[in-house]
Amino acid sequence: MKIVVLDGYVLNPGDLTWEPLKRFGDLTVYDRTVYDGSRDDLIIERIGDAEIVFTNKTPLSENVFKNCPKLKFLGILATGYNVVDVDAARKLGITVTNIPNYSTQSVAQMAVALLLELTNHVWIHNEAIKNGEWNRIGEWCFWKKPLIELDNKTAGIIGYGRIGRATSKIVQSMGMKVIAYNRHQNKNLENDNMKYGTLEDVFGKSDVIFLHCPLTDDTRGIINRQSISKMKDGVIIINNARGPLIVDEDLADGLNSGKIRGAALDVMSQEPVRKDSPLLKEENCIITPHISWAARETRQRLMNIAADNLRQFLEGTPVNVVNN
Repeated sequence: MKIVVLDGYVLNPGDLTWEPLKRFGDLTVYDRTVYDGSRDDLIIERIGDAEIVFTNKTPLSENVFKNCPKLKFLGILATGYNVVDVDAARKLGITVTNIPNYSTQSVAQMAVALLLELTNHVWIHNEAIKNGEWNRIGEWCFWKKPLIELDNKTAGIIGYGRIGRATSKIVQSMGMKVIAYNRHQNKNLENDNMKYGTLEDVFGKSDVIFLHCPLTDDTRGIINRQSISKMKDGVIIINNARGPLIVDEDLADGLNSGKIRGAALDVMSQEPVRKDSPLLKEENCIITPHISWAARETRQRLMNIAADNLRQFLEGTPVNVVNN
């Protein structure tokens, strides 16, 4: 059985082994499969007569499926599956699976790390010391930017699924109060420090807003000029969910005006970030390259789940199928 991984580099740049997949057949791994937006030729060529294909961000269209007639299983090495025409795959009898719930703790940890960088400015002070500023100043203590204590502050969390709840647990342990917004509310999760609220509550009462919601028609651009106007002065915004949840220009304007104290983004509306993004110029905006999921432990978990998805498919009991 032939197995092809179209874009394996980000999942495994060399610190993991492909052995979990190799044991199922003849495995070929491509670091990257470049798609120019118009032709599927290279993708079709690389899949060839493979029965099993894994992809992360390489798009797979109906045209690819029709030109790769032996393909029976497509494993997406991520949770989101918008890069695949799942309806076409269903019509052609191709099972498509994804990797849910593999990065909950890692993403929550990164969300809080981004917040702490904005409130404590660890790297700025490290750089200042290495550049000799402490010695030049001569005092036993100095700070480049105001530090913020989070105890008794309010965190608004938009999206209270597994990741939102994991972030909530961390910030509550730091003394923060939480207002959670979610379509479906589990009142059993409420306590003295966490209550559900409306979007208006989150916007109007939060000192920090975390975005942990999926990208839908309702949430696209949820952080925009209008919602920002409802926020407290000096609010902090953290997004390591989906880039298009934020209107970049409106966030930049909020940072420029001082309405928003700081923003930290691990995802952007376009990735890699476009060179003319107004957020690249904002001093109080931290941008990281979509790495919330990238801890070695998290990627190993993803690899293991991908292999288990394939095993269960081959045994006739497929799981994590997105195109039933």
